Amino acid sequence: MVSDITKGKKMTNSTMPVVHEKNDPKLMGYLGQVHPMMTERGLAPTLSALIELRSSQINQCAYCVDMHIDDARKAGVSQEQIDKLVVWQHVNLFSAAERAVLAWVEALTVLDHRADYAALRADLRDHFSDREITVITMDIGMINLWNRIQISKH
Repeated sequence: MVSDITKGKKMTNSTMPVVHEKNDPKLMGYLGQVHPMMTERGLAPTLSALIELRSSQINQCAYCVDMHIDDARKAGVSQEQIDKLVVWQHVNLFSAAERAVLAWVEALTVLDHRADYAALRADLRDHFSDREITVITMDIGMINLWNRIQISKH
Protein backbone atom coordinates (compact mmCIF):
# COMPACT_ATOMS: atom_id res chain seq x y z
CA MET A 1 0.00 0.00 0.00
CA VAL A 2 1.35 3.43 -0.94
CA SER A 3 1.42 5.97 1.87
CA ASP A 4 0.45 9.60 1.34
CA ILE A 5 4.12 10.53 1.86
CA THR A 6 5.36 8.43 -1.09
CA LYS A 7 2.35 8.84 -3.38
CA GLY A 8 3.43 10.57 -6.57
CA LYS A 9 7.14 10.49 -5.70
CA LYS A 10 9.59 8.33 -7.59
CA MET A 11 11.32 5.91 -5.24
CA THR A 12 14.89 5.11 -6.24
CA ASN A 13 14.57 1.38 -5.53
CA SER A 14 11.07 0.90 -6.90
CA THR A 15 12.22 -0.41 -10.26
CA MET A 16 15.11 -2.51 -9.02
CA PRO A 17 14.73 -6.28 -9.49
CA VAL A 18 13.45 -8.30 -6.57
CA VAL A 19 16.18 -10.73 -5.53
CA HIS A 20 14.07 -13.76 -4.69
CA GLU A 21 17.09 -15.84 -3.65
CA LYS A 22 17.93 -13.25 -1.00
CA ASN A 23 14.36 -12.64 0.14
CA ASP A 24 13.46 -16.29 0.66
CA PRO A 25 16.50 -18.54 0.27
CA LYS A 26 14.72 -21.48 1.87
CA LEU A 27 11.87 -21.42 -0.64
CA MET A 28 14.27 -20.99 -3.55
CA GLY A 29 16.35 -23.83 -2.13
CA TYR A 30 13.34 -26.15 -2.17
CA LEU A 31 12.76 -25.31 -5.83
CA GLY A 32 16.40 -26.12 -6.50
CA GLN A 33 15.91 -29.63 -5.10
CA VAL A 34 13.36 -30.60 -7.74
CA HIS A 35 15.80 -31.01 -10.63
CA PRO A 36 18.05 -33.54 -8.86
CA MET A 37 14.91 -35.51 -7.99
CA MET A 38 13.98 -35.67 -11.68
CA THR A 39 17.47 -36.96 -12.48
CA GLU A 40 17.09 -39.60 -9.75
CA ARG A 41 13.90 -40.72 -11.50
CA GLY A 42 15.77 -41.37 -14.72
CA LEU A 43 15.25 -38.22 -16.78
CA ALA A 44 18.04 -38.41 -19.37
CA PRO A 45 20.37 -35.39 -19.22
CA THR A 46 20.17 -34.91 -23.00
CA LEU A 47 16.37 -34.88 -22.94
CA SER A 48 16.28 -32.53 -19.95
CA ALA A 49 18.72 -30.21 -21.73
CA LEU A 50 16.52 -30.09 -24.84
CA ILE A 51 13.41 -29.45 -22.72
CA GLU A 52 15.01 -26.64 -20.76
CA LEU A 53 16.67 -24.99 -23.73
CA ARG A 54 13.54 -25.08 -25.91
CA SER A 55 11.31 -23.72 -23.17
CA SER A 56 13.82 -20.96 -22.42
CA GLN A 57 13.90 -20.05 -26.13
CA ILE A 58 10.12 -19.82 -26.24
CA ASN A 59 10.05 -17.74 -23.07
CA GLN A 60 12.83 -15.50 -24.43
CA CYS A 61 14.92 -15.72 -21.29
CA ALA A 62 18.42 -14.87 -22.56
CA TYR A 63 20.11 -15.79 -19.27
CA CYS A 64 18.42 -19.20 -19.26
CA VAL A 65 19.12 -19.83 -22.96
CA ASP A 66 22.84 -19.19 -22.37
CA MET A 67 22.88 -21.46 -19.34
CA HIS A 68 20.97 -24.27 -21.07
CA ILE A 69 23.15 -24.15 -24.18
CA ASP A 70 26.11 -24.88 -21.89
CA ASP A 71 24.10 -27.59 -20.10
CA ALA A 72 23.14 -29.16 -23.44
CA ARG A 73 26.77 -29.32 -24.54
CA LYS A 74 27.79 -30.89 -21.23
CA ALA A 75 24.95 -33.42 -21.55
CA GLY A 76 26.15 -34.50 -24.98
CA VAL A 77 23.59 -32.79 -27.20
CA SER A 78 25.19 -32.22 -30.61
CA GLN A 79 26.03 -28.68 -31.66
CA GLU A 80 23.83 -29.14 -34.73
CA GLN A 81 20.84 -30.04 -32.53
CA ILE A 82 21.51 -27.03 -30.32
CA ASP A 83 21.76 -24.76 -33.36
CA LYS A 84 18.57 -26.12 -34.96
CA LEU A 85 16.43 -26.62 -31.86
CA VAL A 86 14.46 -23.47 -32.61
CA VAL A 87 13.35 -25.08 -35.90
CA TRP A 88 13.13 -28.68 -34.66
CA GLN A 89 9.89 -29.32 -36.54
CA HIS A 90 11.56 -28.59 -39.87
CA VAL A 91 14.74 -30.67 -39.58
CA ASN A 92 15.46 -34.38 -39.25
CA LEU A 93 17.93 -34.11 -36.38
CA PHE A 94 15.68 -35.26 -33.56
CA SER A 95 14.41 -38.75 -32.79
CA ALA A 96 10.70 -39.52 -32.72
CA ALA A 97 10.83 -39.57 -28.91
CA GLU A 98 12.58 -36.19 -28.78
CA ARG A 99 10.05 -34.76 -31.25
CA ALA A 100 7.16 -35.96 -29.08
CA VAL A 101 8.77 -34.30 -26.04
CA LEU A 102 9.48 -31.07 -27.90
CA ALA A 103 5.85 -30.89 -29.05
CA TRP A 104 4.81 -31.39 -25.40
CA VAL A 105 7.24 -28.64 -24.33
CA GLU A 106 5.70 -26.22 -26.78
CA ALA A 107 2.13 -27.13 -25.82
CA LEU A 108 2.82 -26.66 -22.10
CA THR A 109 4.91 -23.51 -22.52
CA VAL A 110 2.78 -21.59 -25.01
CA LEU A 111 -0.61 -22.84 -23.68
CA ASP A 112 -2.52 -22.51 -26.93
CA HIS A 113 -6.19 -23.42 -26.38
CA ARG A 114 -6.13 -25.18 -29.77
CA ALA A 115 -3.50 -27.69 -28.63
CA ASP A 116 -4.62 -31.30 -28.87
CA TYR A 117 -3.26 -32.59 -25.57
CA ALA A 118 -4.77 -36.04 -26.07
CA ALA A 119 -2.90 -36.54 -29.36
CA LEU A 120 0.29 -35.18 -27.82
CA ARG A 121 -0.04 -37.61 -24.88
CA ALA A 122 -0.61 -40.48 -27.31
CA ASP A 123 2.62 -39.54 -29.13
CA LEU A 124 4.48 -39.42 -25.82
CA ARG A 125 3.09 -42.83 -24.80
CA ASP A 126 4.60 -44.33 -27.94
CA HIS A 127 8.01 -43.69 -26.35
CA PHE A 128 7.57 -43.19 -22.61
CA SER A 129 5.73 -44.67 -19.63
CA ASP A 130 3.23 -42.54 -17.74
CA ARG A 131 5.76 -42.20 -14.92
CA GLU A 132 8.35 -40.92 -17.39
CA ILE A 133 5.79 -38.51 -18.86
CA THR A 134 5.17 -37.19 -15.35
CA VAL A 135 8.88 -36.46 -14.90
CA ILE A 136 9.08 -34.85 -18.35
CA THR A 137 6.04 -32.71 -17.50
CA MET A 138 7.61 -31.69 -14.17
CA ASP A 139 10.78 -30.63 -15.99
CA ILE A 140 8.73 -28.50 -18.37
CA GLY A 141 6.80 -26.95 -15.48
CA MET A 142 9.96 -26.25 -13.48
CA ILE A 143 11.86 -24.64 -16.35
CA ASN A 144 8.86 -22.45 -17.08
CA LEU A 145 8.84 -21.43 -13.41
CA TRP A 146 12.59 -20.74 -13.42
CA ASN A 147 12.25 -18.75 -16.66
CA ARG A 148 9.54 -16.61 -15.11
CA ILE A 149 11.54 -16.06 -11.93
CA GLN A 150 14.54 -14.94 -14.00
CA ILE A 151 12.44 -12.82 -16.38
CA SER A 152 10.89 -11.05 -13.36
CA LYS A 153 14.36 -9.57 -12.79
CA HIS A 154 14.60 -7.98 -16.26
